[in-house]
Parts: sequence; structure tokens; C-alpha cells
Amino acid sequence: MPKVWEVYNKAIEEGKGHNVLSNDIRILISHIQGYAEPIDTLLYRDDDFKNLPLFKEHFARLLKEEPVEYIINEAKFLGRPFYVDRRVLIPRLETEQLVSKISEKVSEYFDPRNYLVVADIGTGSGCIAITLKTMFKNWLLTASDISKDALEVAKINSERYGGGVRFLEGSSLEPYIENRMNLDIIVSNPPYILNKDEVQVSVKDYEPESALYLDKAKSVYEEIFRDYKKVKKGSLLMCFEIGYDLEEYLTDLMKKYLEDYEFEFIKDLDDRTRFLFVYLN
Repeated sequence: MPKVWEVYNKAIEEGKGHNVLSNDIRILISHIQGYAEPIDTLLYRDDDFKNLPLFKEHFARLLKEEPVEYIINEAKFLGRPFYVDRRVLIPRLETEQLVSKISEKVSEYFDPRNYLVVADIGTGSGCIAITLKTMFKNWLLTASDISKDALEVAKINSERYGGGVRFLEGSSLEPYIENRMNLDIIVSNPPYILNKDEVQVSVKDYEPESALYLDKAKSVYEEIFRDYKKVKKGSLLMCFEIGYDLEEYLTDLMKKYLEDYEFEFIKDLDDRTRFLFVYLN
């Protein structure tokens, strides 16, 4: 039976030239070995390897540039594991930053202890809505998606963390309008990529295209701006994740549709424009 370090070192060599990251190999090994973190692969390098055939099967998929999160059906989001498969996007660091920004800035607009009615539009895996619910117990969270498949994944994750999130199927604000909901906060990480050439093979070939690319003919941003009055009773805060190249486009949309509003474009940790916060009085 090989040791962990032997399997790891051999995989590192085989992965050269295939865009395989060493951390992805550690994630695979830690998942099979039952370690808490990928770094434990190095700490427990002398352990016997538990299931070499399973590792070989997983590693073959990694060599084809399939995301490791889909291989093990798990992605971490702000430290919490979420179930993922090819029906949903893999949660990313930028979206973690969006949730962090909401938690930092919400008190500028509302008392976060109140029973705020919050919508997560295009929920995917549910990571935004579920995490917000764990952070703000009093918030009334509803998450929606146009994809029934995505909602099935989100419900798996919601059950894992005790429920408390309502799910609706539909596009943009439509399900909220149909349910005559008045919202305090809208959160959305909609499709926003304009240039497909910038997308990595692992993303382009494996993640759901409908959740990646912005079609300006049916833009979620525009649909929300167009219909916001139908869900607005009092003040309304909108929090978006956006593409770095959408500032002018979104500014023009706000001018076209919004009234009595303030907005702020916020940069991510890489100093790129990544978030838009809009407050409507």
C-alpha cells in the first residue's frame, strides 16, 4: 500500500503539462483520506493511502481539466462546505467578498437586526442566501433561479444548514412579483462575462454556460432595474456582483430606469471593479 507522499509526488509529475494545480491534487487526496484541510496531505504524508483506485479515477478527470470541486462534489464558501455539481457554478472568492461587503455595509442603510426581506436572484448553489441566513438569523431569505436543476442543488445545501431559505423558480424579479413580495434587499450574482476568450478551459467546458455569459438582450441587471418598483415599498438596497468591464453599461441602465438613487462601484481584492451597491430611497 503506497504512502500519501508517494501518491502525491507521482501525481505532481503526471500533472505537469496538464494545467493541474498542486492544491487540487491535495484537495483530492484530503477528500479521499478524510483530512480536514488540503494542507493535511503534507502533514500526514507518511499515512497509508486508503483508496488508490478511486484517486486514479478522480485524477484522470483532473487531467482533463475538470474542476476539482465537481469531482468531489464540494466547494468551500467562507469556510463552509457546499454541495456542487455541473448544474451550478462553483462559488468563487469574488462572491465571498460580495457577502462580506453586504455584512459590512448593510448597517449604513438598515438596522441588520430587523426582519429584512431579502431576495437572492440567480442563487445557483444557494451559497449567498444560505450564508446570509446563517449570519443574519432574522432576515427573511428567498432565493430564486430560472433553473430547476440549480434549485435542486440549492435545496440540498439549505437542508444541510438547517433550512430557513424559501426557494422560487423564475427569471429575475418575476417570481417575487408573482408572489406580491415587498423587498428590502436584492442580492444577485447574474451572468456577467462579456468576453468568452478570457474564460479558462475548466470553466468553459464544464460550468453551466447560462450562468456565465451576459446576453444584453435579456440582461438580469436590466430586468431588475426595469421592474424594481413592483417589489419596492420602502427603501431598497441592491447588491450585485459584476464584471470589471460593465461600469459604463450599468451606469447607463441606472440612468434609464432608476429614480432617487445612490450607487457605489466597489473593487475586489485584485483592485478590479467587481460590485455595485445601489440604494433607492
